[in-house]
Amino acid sequence: MTAHPDASVWLQCTTPRADAGRRLVCFPHAGGSASFYRDWGPRLPAFEVHAVRYPGRAERIAEPAPAELRQLGRDIADALVPLADVPLVLFGHSMGAVVALETARHLEQLGVSPAHLFASGSRNAPLPVPEPFDEDADAVCARLVALGGTDAEMAADPVFQELVLPYIMSDGRMFTTYDHRPEPVLRCPVTTIVGDRDADADCRPWPALTDGTFVEEVVHGDHFYLVDEPPYPLLTAAEVAPARRG
Repeated sequence: MTAHPDASVWLQCTTPRADAGRRLVCFPHAGGSASFYRDWGPRLPAFEVHAVRYPGRAERIAEPAPAELRQLGRDIADALVPLADVPLVLFGHSMGAVVALETARHLEQLGVSPAHLFASGSRNAPLPVPEPFDEDADAVCARLVALGGTDAEMAADPVFQELVLPYIMSDGRMFTTYDHRPEPVLRCPVTTIVGDRDADADCRPWPALTDGTFVEEVVHGDHFYLVDEPPYPLLTAAEVAPARRG
């Protein structure tokens, strides 16, 4: 996958704020798209909110879906560099938390230090034993419904199965074949946010992945707690360092 020099291809900003002191970059979950965060801009006046547009869906449906998560993070980081004149706060949910991790790593290699990384739908825990991706489409749909991010009627819709399910399957393959590596270690603070009823949270040894501070916030809800209760207060209250490019 080739990095695109135009940030507007990779990022969607529905509420531009030229005077914002911080930019929040939101990474969708597996099978998600930038539209998942369409309401966040008006609700977070302290930020200019940018949602990541993964290839292979929505406005980029004609492009191949990403196949390698680490490369996806590098491509997104390249697109973010022009926006790093103010502090960048990264927020990723579920698979998006890991894409945000790889994006943050590449940003730091490029001399751009993210101000904060929020890993949502993920908790501090040892890595589980890798499991192969289940290629059965019906099983994948049932899993989506069980997670709470997709209702049963939508999952059964032929249009959903024709247009959406293929990139959900592709994201699943990409995530399950991702080779977690402990380095490079981040310098930025990391906050994980996990629902108190989330039995499906991504597990990762987050404190070992950063030399910055680490905090785990437990909120009410399941894996998709943020549909009903987006973590706006946590994002707004987070301290961020000034933009630094070196």
